[in-house]
Amino acid sequence: MFENAPKDVDNAIVTGKSGAGKQPRIDVLVDEYDLEQLSTGDIFRSYLKKANEFDHQGDISELWDDKKESFVSDKEISKKIGTEKEDIILGLKAKYFVDRGKFVPDHITNELFESYFRKKDYRNQVLDGYPRTLDQAKYLLEIMEKKDFEIDFIVWVRNTDEKIIERTVKRRICPDCGKVYHLKYDPPEDGKCKECGVDVIQRSDDTEEKIRSRLQEFQEKTKPMLEFLGSKIPVAEVPGHLEEFTPENVKKSVMSELEKL
Repeated sequence: MFENAPKDVDNAIVTGKSGAGKQPRIDVLVDEYDLEQLSTGDIFRSYLKKANEFDHQGDISELWDDKKESFVSDKEISKKIGTEKEDIILGLKAKYFVDRGKFVPDHITNELFESYFRKKDYRNQVLDGYPRTLDQAKYLLEIMEKKDFEIDFIVWVRNTDEKIIERTVKRRICPDCGKVYHLKYDPPEDGKCKECGVDVIQRSDDTEEKIRSRLQEFQEKTKPMLEFLGSKIPVAEVPGHLEEFTPENVKKSVMSELEKL
């Protein structure tokens, strides 16, 4: 049916405003091209788990140099914490900011992403949540050149702010397996996850105030990234809102746009 769509895909990016409807489009690419989803959220959780399991007893702030406003060298960190394991060192760096409620800077996010992507041999991934900023996009292009992999295309899921707010406030998630539901389009069964049987919940940041804050962040940070990468990598713009939301229509909306590339 989609004879002109890309055949062999190294990697792809799916981006868009928070709540635009990225996950169903990611699922299409995973199924069509036998790819894996590489989510920034999963990356952070993985490294933070490593750090927490390590249970460092010292003060994590000793790894930070206030004068230089950066971490001490990895060699010095290794000496202080008693291990050279990269995953633990990266996890502690992320934990330093997360525990203080601070935004994790791009250079640390880049380190975590590159380390995790390396484990996947820089291949067969749908990048979700990365890159999110212009600096992250520039870093991605640097490692593309060094490691000789491709980003074949970007899927930009387009949606209006009002549609996103309407959609997101009705989103629910399973606290056990992470499966996402929607009270209108994909409701849970009697308020329970179809996979686990656990009561689904509303995420604390799925309120209108926080959604509007994330939408503003997209305009300020992610859109400049998208414009920059879009000049170097083909972009397929796909609708995030469909009048009839079915798996078949989602697939058609994605693949038909990829054909145009």
